[in-house]
Amino acid sequence: MTLSRRKVLSLIGGGTVLAASAATAEFVTTRTPTKAQAPWALAGSYSDPRKNALSYALLAPNPHNLQSWQVALEGDDALTLRHDGIRSLPQTDPDGRQIMVGMGCFLEQMIIAASAAGQAVDLTLFPEGQDGPIARAVFAGGAAPDPLAAHILERRSCKEPFEDRAVPAAFANELELQADVYTDPATVKDIQNLSFDAFMIETMTPRTMQESVDLMRMGKAEINASPDGIDLGGAFLESLMLAGVLNRETLADPEDPGFQQGIDMYREIMFATPAYAVLTTPGNTSLDHIDAGRRWLRLNLTTTAMGLSLHPISQALQEYPEMDALYARAHKMLAPEGHTVQMLGRLGYGPSIPRTPRWPLEAKLTRA
Repeated sequence: MTLSRRKVLSLIGGGTVLAASAATAEFVTTRTPTKAQAPWALAGSYSDPRKNALSYALLAPNPHNLQSWQVALEGDDALTLRHDGIRSLPQTDPDGRQIMVGMGCFLEQMIIAASAAGQAVDLTLFPEGQDGPIARAVFAGGAAPDPLAAHILERRSCKEPFEDRAVPAAFANELELQADVYTDPATVKDIQNLSFDAFMIETMTPRTMQESVDLMRMGKAEINASPDGIDLGGAFLESLMLAGVLNRETLADPEDPGFQQGIDMYREIMFATPAYAVLTTPGNTSLDHIDAGRRWLRLNLTTTAMGLSLHPISQALQEYPEMDALYARAHKMLAPEGHTVQMLGRLGYGPSIPRTPRWPLEAKLTRA
């Protein structure tokens, strides 16, 4: 997560500000977690076609950046994907739906990347049933390159305010082939309110807020050591950490001024949104979740190709008791025919943002 200078100065307020010095200047210029971002530069550098495709797949969007995938290479041409059994969201995703959507994103990006190298992927989902591996994939030659592969390294989930600029009707119409797109001001306003209300429920429910706080990686050292979860880095944020203004205690304390500033910042993000994209499925099985993830990944790459930003905002779709009323409200608004809303995303023109930290491929491989 990065903050503008204006936002950081508002957070600092009248508190301690680091003195300008040569040491401070060096600190500011060395806060990029280069180790955690290295997998982006290594993508496509493997001779094994499976590892090559996986090196791109691990860059796919996934909930809270948990990267909970585990892959076993089998023989010379196959692999099996499992959940690692560790990284999950029991408070906000008790049924594992969002995790499975993330697995769908991973699989689709793997298939797209494989196609760019001429490799076709024969994919079997849940080959041993729901309690076994998520997927088995067999690689073979003869695939035509998917044009979306060219945008994998550019793709981001942009968690920043968007420009006050409409999504062109031509783009919205094209995206309607992949998702339900909402651009009319009245519906956009309703979704803005829904999204912010859902954010507030998650934020003001101690156990769900603590789940996010526990997953925060604060500063370059933590991000490099554990390149998953929610990264809070950059020179300004780390200055706040050194000044004692920003830490896990303040982030979880509704009485702390910084907590309210965080709410104000998120309000700005939520309401600086000109359009929304929604994915629904007729059912709500694990197969539906995987399918939604695959579709979301393609949508994200398509918006990237258009120069648009996409930001998944899943709070109103989460299945825990405190969210029940807003879950029903979201489905009444976005899936009146009784489908399940799997993904909701802000759509618009956002700023350029850094690459998200990732574990190296080797950390995600196991023996068959």
